[in-house]
Amino acid sequence: MEIHVEETTGERLDAFLATQLADLSRSRIQTLIREQFILVNGNPAKPRDTVRAGDSISVALPEAVPDIAQPQDIPLDVLYEDDDLLVIHKQTGMVVHPAAGNPDGTLVNALLHHCHGQLSGIGGVERPGIVHRLDKDTSGCLVVAKTDAAHQSLTGQFAERTTMEKLYLAVTQGIPTPERDTIFTHIGRHPVNRQKMAVVNPPGGKPAITDYEILHTDLETRTALVLCHLHTGRTHQIRVHLHHKGSPIVGDPIYAKKAKSTVKTGRLMLHAWKLSFAHPISGETVRFEAPIPPEFTPWTQNANLPT
Repeated sequence: MEIHVEETTGERLDAFLATQLADLSRSRIQTLIREQFILVNGNPAKPRDTVRAGDSISVALPEAVPDIAQPQDIPLDVLYEDDDLLVIHKQTGMVVHPAAGNPDGTLVNALLHHCHGQLSGIGGVERPGIVHRLDKDTSGCLVVAKTDAAHQSLTGQFAERTTMEKLYLAVTQGIPTPERDTIFTHIGRHPVNRQKMAVVNPPGGKPAITDYEILHTDLETRTALVLCHLHTGRTHQIRVHLHHKGSPIVGDPIYAKKAKSTVKTGRLMLHAWKLSFAHPISGETVRFEAPIPPEFTPWTQNANLPT
């Protein structure tokens, strides 16, 4: 949706849009601005920015999320469970929480059945117990809070990253250079395609830091097995960062070009391999590892995997 400002009003952007978008509350508009779904003259804006004559305001409304998720008897691969949390090995193809186009069959639906409704509700009724998320096509470790106390502790750990470690395995189309490096950029909404993320110039976006190390290369297919260590948790972070390095992840439907793929794996080759954090109640460090999917075998069988 495009809104063209005819004359200078002196109003704040959020107040102006509240008069133009009758179906949205001012707080909802402010959230859309913060999440960069609203641009002014093609650039991210702030709610307090003043509207001026000639401004072109673009509004992209994200898909609506259902208000209520229903329990469904969907098998879960549980790596660990106690009274406060559980750690799931999420399979590729499973959506974490309901959204338009995926109203059911999600991890949340499965969790509501598995835990008989005994989940933290801090994340909202459509995301009970969900502390962090994995993309639909990413497999691996995902922790779920069963109590509000656990939810608060885990959310804080994911935000601060002081007691949290997340290691991912990725197979890239192309070989990143150098073999080991730290990628430090800002990531925000793509300026044209609002459903994608992109590396953007500061002050736009949010800081994103990924350490990576090549574990194995296949010179014939020009692919590589890459270990990634996340220091921040931006949407699509590893996918965007490896694409930024010129080595997108094999099977990535958004950031990789299918025509340039030299291998076919039938899935996004990104796996949340290892996860460690401080247990929210005992404070002890707990570590989990999701078995590496068989699609990774051509690369892992000759790689020196860290223990």
